[in-house]
Amino acid sequence: MSFLTPKTGVCVSTSPAGLFRRGSWPETRRIGDILRKETIGGMLLMVGAVLALIWANSPWNDLYEDIRAFEFGPAALHLDLSVATWAADGLLAIFFFVAGLELKREFVAGDLRAPRRAVVPVAAAAGGVLVPAIIYTVVAVSSGSGQGWAIPTATDIAFALAVLAVVGQHLPAAMRTFLLTLAVVDDLIAITIIALFYTSDLAILPLLGALVPLALFTVLVQRRVRSWWLLLPLAFATWTLVHASGVHATVAGVLLGFAVPVLTRPDEKGEGLAEHFEHRFRPLSAGVAVPIFAFMSAGVAVGGLSGLGSALSDPVSIGIVAGLVLGKPLGILGAVWLVSRLSGGKMDQGFTWIDQFGLALLAGIGFTVSLLIGELAFGPGTEQDDHVKVAVLAGSLTAAVLASVVLRARNRFYAQTYAAEQVDEDEDGIPDVYEHDRASNGEQR
Repeated sequence: MSFLTPKTGVCVSTSPAGLFRRGSWPETRRIGDILRKETIGGMLLMVGAVLALIWANSPWNDLYEDIRAFEFGPAALHLDLSVATWAADGLLAIFFFVAGLELKREFVAGDLRAPRRAVVPVAAAAGGVLVPAIIYTVVAVSSGSGQGWAIPTATDIAFALAVLAVVGQHLPAAMRTFLLTLAVVDDLIAITIIALFYTSDLAILPLLGALVPLALFTVLVQRRVRSWWLLLPLAFATWTLVHASGVHATVAGVLLGFAVPVLTRPDEKGEGLAEHFEHRFRPLSAGVAVPIFAFMSAGVAVGGLSGLGSALSDPVSIGIVAGLVLGKPLGILGAVWLVSRLSGGKMDQGFTWIDQFGLALLAGIGFTVSLLIGELAFGPGTEQDDHVKVAVLAGSLTAAVLASVVLRARNRFYAQTYAAEQVDEDEDGIPDVYEHDRASNGEQR
């Protein structure tokens, strides 16, 4: 549906497909552009989590819990779910759909397409999953909480990239590429872990039934069909059947993202379909889905300093914090060193080990997926799940602070280097620092 605005005479779309599209309302486009910025998405995530913590520890905590527990949805489809479940299973499917688009783009047209270039960040991601899982298991398994081993393995893309964008304006672009590639592979591993290890009561028929709308969706997008009234019902049917199968419904988002073609055909004009969908849904993911999930998941009544101390002294919490703060950097740096020694894989030029250390600390920010796995491992609302939330927040904040200290120092170094390279007092078009280096080399000869 569309209409002409009275002042400008511009045709404006009011259909669901018009949201955040390049030709929609100017105000909507501006909001969409703002929400696509990494810093904004990370800030909204943190705002949601902080508001949840404040509300959960206020006198109105009961109202917060009532909102989380309120159920709605069609009971005939077994979708009469609580608000918290809709946030974790429904809204996060949008986040994972965008993640699926990113994953496929990296494998088809990005850094993961070239094995030699991808081997280092892929190994880093694997090490960043393995070592935290081992540390958690060693610490927490004696308490009978070993099922939470995957909680500290995830890196939050939005949060980590937001911190990097804030503290690293002068850092090499290769650092962002490395972190993005690592986080994308990390997400793929996390998705696989959720599908394999946190699926209970698997129902085969709904899972097989999900293949039908998924196949139809795939056929349509491969034919470059963009009609929302065809694609959205098929996507919802796929999500509903995957949810009914017992597999976590966010996996449906990834499968739908993988179905979308990345490359453009010779007869296709403009952007590819994957880029089109990513541009369309990223604001919805960063500005709505993830912040609401954070708001519905991070609220835990700490119980003052004594309660905080009790939560953080739980072996589950110790294992999570140790996994995020120590396990992530140890696993990432160890894997990069090992691959560099064995295969000859190298980091990008101008990308030093201290830079790598800063990124490895930054990868310890595990938020969205860590909270999700915590709920899957221990059940929402349980005492251990509350401890998981406290530990994930504490570990992620600690990792962010430590990474910021290292990366700010590196940012100052690169800023000074850049400033020195701009000095050209004799105005001969050659920066003085290079003239000095050339003169020194001449004297050595």
